[in-house]
Amino acid sequence: MQTNTLRRRAAVGLGLAAALTVAVAGTATAAPTPTPTPAPAPAPTPSYDFTDCPAIPAGVDAAQWKCEVLTATGSLKLGDRTLPEFAPMTLTHAEGPMPDGSKGQVWGALRSGPTAVPGGLIGNPAGDRNPALGLSLQPEYGGRSDFYSVGDDMGLFTLRYRALSPLLPPGCTIGTDGAPIEIRLKRVGKSERISKNPPVIKFAAADDSFAVPAAKGCGPLGKVLNDKLGLPAGTGNSITLSALYTFRTYDQLPPR
Repeated sequence: MQTNTLRRRAAVGLGLAAALTVAVAGTATAAPTPTPTPAPAPAPTPSYDFTDCPAIPAGVDAAQWKCEVLTATGSLKLGDRTLPEFAPMTLTHAEGPMPDGSKGQVWGALRSGPTAVPGGLIGNPAGDRNPALGLSLQPEYGGRSDFYSVGDDMGLFTLRYRALSPLLPPGCTIGTDGAPIEIRLKRVGKSERISKNPPVIKFAAADDSFAVPAAKGCGPLGKVLNDKLGLPAGTGNSITLSALYTFRTYDQLPPR
């Protein structure tokens, strides 16, 4: 009797072991296959507005003339003040060969908004807290440009900055049409083509060699403004840009 009982227990044990083996094997076989991580979606291509493209000279080949649009932001140091990140600005101009083979350029537009100057008019935190003491700078075209590049030298671009504050008159500017700030940008590092259609190129550029004149047309507070900004400043000024550039030839643009 005892022998039969032991045999039955052994048979049950073997059957249970076999069942567990099958169950484990089945679980291992049925393990889900890992789902591959999807590749990140490509960044959307920026859209550009070509409505500021200027009219090109009569008699030129529209297929050889380009309307170029550059959008940039970055940092700016004028005198003793630094703007860590200024409002985006968009520059539009046209260039191409003249009928006699010389290089032609036509200015289009500069569009940007004001950027608050840390410290406001008085250069300390109270100027940030009191709206009446606030100060913003807004870039405007200075009247002259030459965008033809030679190597990493990106030509000449002139600016003036309108100083905006409740305590300053509307005509207060740093730089004038007759004496603007002259920026000569140099490309920094390598350019990156981020789109072929439309053509979009990303690049960085900088200039730390330009002079900044005193602010003019600023009324009774003109001297205070220049003292607080550290102007005029012959050295120590700088601008850095992170920019996106695109273009269209004039035969691809609507008639003007």
